[in-house]
Order: sequence, then C-alpha cells, then structure tokens
Amino acid sequence: MTKRVFCAGFVWSVIEAKWLDFEEAFLGFEPDELTFQPDEFWAALTRDKRIVRNGAKIMSVRHNAYFVKEIAREYGSFGRFLSTWPSSDEVGLLALLAKRGSRLGGNTGQLLLRFLGWDGFVTSKDVVACLRDAGLDISVEVKSKSDLGRVQSQFNSWAKETGLPYIHLSRICAMSIGENYSVRESPHRARERVRS
Repeated sequence: MTKRVFCAGFVWSVIEAKWLDFEEAFLGFEPDELTFQPDEFWAALTRDKRIVRNGAKIMSVRHNAYFVKEIAREYGSFGRFLSTWPSSDEVGLLALLAKRGSRLGGNTGQLLLRFLGWDGFVTSKDVVACLRDAGLDISVEVKSKSDLGRVQSQFNSWAKETGLPYIHLSRICAMSIGENYSVRESPHRARERVRS
C-alpha cells in the first residue's frame, strides 16, 4: 500500500531506489508495530531523509496499518479478504479501499490490487481508449461511479464470454491500442528509434 501511495504523482524510480530505507523507517511495515508508535515517531518521519518526506503520505501509512488490522480481524487476514472478493465487483472493492483506507482511491487502489496480484482491471489511458474504441460510452478519464460501473460491466461481459481472467483482459486492452513498448524499451528510446 505504501509503495503505491508514495508512487502516486511521483517518479516511481525514486521510490524504488529508496525502498529499503522506506522499509527500515517504517519498521518493516508490520501493522502491529506501526499502530503502537507514538505521535513523535510519525513527526520524526517527516524529517527523515531516508524517505520522501510528504506528511500526508506518511500519515497514510499509520492509517492503513489500522485498516489492515481491522480487515484482518474481520476476515482472518487481509489476503483472505482479497481472495474472497469477486472480480466481478472490483468497483465495490475500490470503493471500500477509498472509504476505509487512506489515499487508496482512484488509480492508486487499482494499481495496488494489480501489484498484489488481485484479478482486476486498471483504467489506464490505453485501457480506456480500448474501451471507448469498442463503443463504451465513458469519459477519457474514468473517475465517476457511472463510468466505473460501465467499465466493470464490460469486463464482466468479456470475462463471461472468453473465460479469461480480468487481469488478462485488462492487459489485452492496454496492448491493443496506443503506443506500446517492449519491456526493455522506454518511450524515449522508442521515439528515437522511430526517428532514425
């Protein structure tokens, strides 16, 4: 959760480069440890040069530690909770993450689920372009509940029709439209290659 929260609106490579320091500063992200830390611990993190010193994001770690513990009490573990939530209701799961978690709304919640390996879609620019190209009446940026509902309905239909996991369908959409690059090729290198 913390990695996705800190990557939102930031250069991911910076967070990746500092990640071992993040783990140390945040006590290995152990929810029990984090929820027992006094206010002084959290205040000190806003001055800690090992991490990105964004106060709101730092405090989201505290809030999300409580959130994970609450979910674990209700379901036995956070992993069990995710494993029982159906992919056909990703919109409901995203709403829960946004409501009960901290800074887990929008694409951050979708990317969190993707990085955790949960079977769902991500409304990236290319996925949305693919859906619009397929005739789905949604905005260029999917943010409203009605647009998310339409996206969910389309993915539910495709999953039923094809038997493919939602994550595969989402990736097929992403790779079927827009500029696509190999894993080893950055957008900058691709543009240079095309110009040559």
